[in-house]
Amino acid sequence: MEIIKYNGDNPVEKAIETNHPLIAVISFDGKRAYVSHIDEAFEHYILLRKVGYTGNEIDEYFRIIVDKTEGASWTCICPPDYKNIPDRTKRITTFYEDGFSAISKFLAKIGYLVDITIPRRYRRHIDAIKDDE
Repeated sequence: MEIIKYNGDNPVEKAIETNHPLIAVISFDGKRAYVSHIDEAFEHYILLRKVGYTGNEIDEYFRIIVDKTEGASWTCICPPDYKNIPDRTKRITTFYEDGFSAISKFLAKIGYLVDITIPRRYRRHIDAIKDDE
């Protein structure tokens, strides 16, 4: 996984050193991630814009905000066309599995061995597949 630090190493390393939140987007294929001090980007689509994208690519990335105290908060929203899997339950399950794998790898690479949580407002996809079972 290639990790690109927005605005260079200094702001990201300073955030890590002082335990300020980082914002990151990790490509669905797990090959590339962009990370920034949260105050440099504020939102995931803004981070994408700052690294040269339009921001419309947001549905092609796993999105987290992380610090060493609270762990990683995953904005878990499965796109309706994820991997072109037509079955809703299989699509959401695959997204969930892929996300945990890619996010875990990213966190390990930056030296964060923290929990990954999905805030309640983003659990509707997970709750939906539980209801389908």
